[in-house]
Amino acid sequence: VAIKEIKDFLQREMAKQLNLARVSAPLFVLPESGLNDNLNGVERPVSFDIKGQKENAEIVHSLAKWKRYALQKYGFAHGEGLYTDMSAIRRDEDTDNIHSIYVDQWDWEKIISKKDRTRETLESIVRSVYKALKVTEDYMAYEYEYIGRYLPENITFVTTQELEDMYPDCTPKEREYKI
Repeated sequence: VAIKEIKDFLQREMAKQLNLARVSAPLFVLPESGLNDNLNGVERPVSFDIKGQKENAEIVHSLAKWKRYALQKYGFAHGEGLYTDMSAIRRDEDTDNIHSIYVDQWDWEKIISKKDRTRETLESIVRSVYKALKVTEDYMAYEYEYIGRYLPENITFVTTQELEDMYPDCTPKEREYKI
């Protein structure tokens, strides 16, 4: 119950903070649509034939292309965006304790003009996302006494170059862990 509640609450809060509208994602697409992002070019999509039709359909791998298509198709304006929930099967995924062939991915996309693609704009958007996470954490801690508050009050930004300067002898993953 709490997992469903946190997901629903966070969706609403993200929509409010980032000016997003809910749009349903496709489960499958036709290959000729070009919307099935093949991620790194080696994934084989799960496909199936459709009764009475000549073409096969493919289970969606990723919504990267579809989100941009949907923003245009549905007439979203500058500063507006969408959020969606995708179910997929990635049959070529290397499975481990955090990767599965079944994907349940919540995702969002927002229209930003070229002139606004700056560090300042991106940091502002990240602050909005973080605010949604903080509000959600506060709500859940209030609703469920066994859920604590762990997120710091403020978010900190650091560049890849700054991390490399701070930890020159570490790998990128090690730098992330240290910071």
